[in-house]
Amino acid sequence: MRPTASPTVRRRRIARELRQLRERAGMTLDVAARQLDMSKSNLSRIENAQIGIKPRDVRAALALYQVTGADAEALIEIARGAQQRGWWQNYSDVLPEWFEFYVGLEAEAAALRTYEAESVPGLLQTEAYAREIYRRTAGEDGLERKVAARLHRQEVLRRDDPVQLSVVLNEAVLLRPVGGSAVMAQQLIHMSQIAQLPNVTIQVLPFASGGHPAMSTPYVILNFADTADASVVYLDNLSMGLALEDADQVLRYSLLHEELCRMALDPAASLTRLEQASRNCA
Repeated sequence: MRPTASPTVRRRRIARELRQLRERAGMTLDVAARQLDMSKSNLSRIENAQIGIKPRDVRAALALYQVTGADAEALIEIARGAQQRGWWQNYSDVLPEWFEFYVGLEAEAAALRTYEAESVPGLLQTEAYAREIYRRTAGEDGLERKVAARLHRQEVLRRDDPVQLSVVLNEAVLLRPVGGSAVMAQQLIHMSQIAQLPNVTIQVLPFASGGHPAMSTPYVILNFADTADASVVYLDNLSMGLALEDADQVLRYSLLHEELCRMALDPAASLTRLEQASRNCA
């Protein structure tokens, strides 16, 4: 795992490794929890990456599962990394815990594929557009810090090893004047510029395409550079998020994204459509 790995991804990795090692050792949750002097519920939460685990407890678990040498030390080092703070934790006063988990995954992703039906994805939003979205959906409380966190997330697009981003946008996103004509015009111009980055592909799904298989299903598919970190499909709404890690579910959404890309305008035509929409807002 690269040195800049997200602590969220490290926690997810150690959780999966500990679960697999316990199962390989032929131990139930009950038995392992008793041997480790912790509750069954706590061990279950650790193995599902819902809570972290201290390096000393990882060492105890590895001894129980008879894992030694370099393999054990590598896992303990991952556990140490999982205790580091991600930048997003500085915004825990305004970001719900379930969304912090997503941001931690996003920070480490090598590729993101997403479909949005109603609004511009957070990674593509201007400051003014983001402010209006938060004002409409969450009110004024903590508004500026929420906007700051959203803008910080966008650094993944311009870091040394930028995330590969594939976005499919419902055409309605271009036509809804969030914040008024001036704000929306700047947002569309911004997306037109971002679309020309080599690591970003934006495609518009036009009304003329008719019905499609994701009409009520915005999603993000996250892939990671390290093959030990399984891909995730993330779904959310105003009050909760859901991470799907089952390989069949990830495949289903991956095929869905491929279908939407086929139905959407190609990147060049989509850029033209973005530029046209921005002129219409002016």
